[in-house]
Amino acid sequence: MKDQPDSSTASNITSESEKFNQLNQKNQQALLGGGEKRIEAQHNKGKLTARERLDLLLDKNSFQEIGKFVEHRSHEFGLEKQRYLGDGVVTGYGRIQGRLVYVFSQDFTVFGGSLSEAHAEKIVRIMDLAMKNGAPVIGLNDSGGARIQEGVVSLGGYADIFYRNTLASGLIPQISAVMGPCAGGAVYSPAITDFVLMVEKTSYMFVTGPNVVKTVTHEEVSSEELGGALTHSSKSGVTHFRDANELQCIQRIQKLLSYIPQNCEEDPPLLPYQTKPDEARPMLDNIVPENPNQPYDMREVVSGIVDQDSFLEVHQDYAENIIVGFARLGGCSIGIVGNQPASLAGVLDINASKKGARFVRFCDSFNIPLLVLEDVPGFLPGTDQEWNAIITNGAKLLYAFSEATVPRVTVITRKAYGGAYDVMNSKHIGADMNFAWPSAEIAVMGAKGASEIIFRREIAEADNPEEKLNEKIEEYTQTFANPYRAASRGYVDEVIFPYNTRAKLLQAFQMLENKVDRIPKKKHGNIPL
Repeated sequence: MKDQPDSSTASNITSESEKFNQLNQKNQQALLGGGEKRIEAQHNKGKLTARERLDLLLDKNSFQEIGKFVEHRSHEFGLEKQRYLGDGVVTGYGRIQGRLVYVFSQDFTVFGGSLSEAHAEKIVRIMDLAMKNGAPVIGLNDSGGARIQEGVVSLGGYADIFYRNTLASGLIPQISAVMGPCAGGAVYSPAITDFVLMVEKTSYMFVTGPNVVKTVTHEEVSSEELGGALTHSSKSGVTHFRDANELQCIQRIQKLLSYIPQNCEEDPPLLPYQTKPDEARPMLDNIVPENPNQPYDMREVVSGIVDQDSFLEVHQDYAENIIVGFARLGGCSIGIVGNQPASLAGVLDINASKKGARFVRFCDSFNIPLLVLEDVPGFLPGTDQEWNAIITNGAKLLYAFSEATVPRVTVITRKAYGGAYDVMNSKHIGADMNFAWPSAEIAVMGAKGASEIIFRREIAEADNPEEKLNEKIEEYTQTFANPYRAASRGYVDEVIFPYNTRAKLLQAFQMLENKVDRIPKKKHGNIPL
């Protein structure tokens, strides 16, 4: 007959079992967020829950939660009777394509995802860990804003997050996906981060909502019109990517991350690539039209240069006269900035300058080499541009290129006129290698405008002014509107055949892979903001 456990041992076994049951119950409770009904309401809006989003974002079984049992500490306005484990945000770390990332995902089923003191502390905790360990932070935003019942401590929580966004800027990549409402002070955290993504129809951002706008300005506007994904991707430029649904948004984050490093001390991911004996791309020979005023799509040039299907365009619907995005060249991640002749002839204006400058500074922060494809007739003229500070805004792009220390290569495909020639990564502001196609025109201005100024008197006194003007245009074109005068001064390193561009760039970036460029010691520059 076996010995029977004494009563104290049986009591201990029961006690341990109860403790395990309690932990299981709390885990189940935390996983339910605001409860089944609110989860169903979330799904009915076409939205996933906070945890479902993380399941899709992270590698399978890699998520490790931090702060699962955190609760708010407020006793005002009956909040002490409403306590939910996690307090409206799921935080922790996991892996994407095997790489460590820190994440937070706001849970709209709990107090509408509103930010409390405890909620903010959870986000701050993973941001601090991310900075210490040199890994990206990804925030999935779905929140009604500050938790009004908590008053100033909620506002303080936002400021704690903003402060860390600023500390982390340029240190680790920060990505914000707005997957629901993001209003009031909440918008400033995504605004400081490197990339903002939004989902059509279900996400919006604004400092003041439609009701306040109507009260103050008497404008009737919907949330979608005021701050929806389309508005911010095309008009304001606040968001870099607009996606049709949450799955596409999450897949976009995963792809974006594949081009960028873990932190500012590392290089971007390198994919294996076997250089081919012949890297010629004959299709590039036929892209630039014979007529210098005829548009073409710079994306075709990009496609002909980079690794197949590797171009990820950023800010696609905003300031379409300039193209920016990531691609791979021989398996290496690069950032591309290109004028777009198919939109406004590729001129630089306020929005294009800001868009380009922001992208250049990101690439420089995270060791991503820059390729510039240039076809620019100048800066956009007009009172609207001048009164809204094209001078200062244009200087942002100039400043961004000038301070960049990553490898920088420029290819001039056609026009490079005036101050815009200087700004678009010219040799004079520190470009490492500058190439030009035979179709390049490097001059102070277009041949017609220049001839009308230089030869004004001669043309006016001619028997046939129009014939004389055409004669002088041809003379000016032969003298200046070509790449050879610049090449003779060393401003262009080589005039190349278009078909050979990819091969030249592979060699150039390989040559520059160990580049070290030291800037004068200082706290930081004062970019013209």
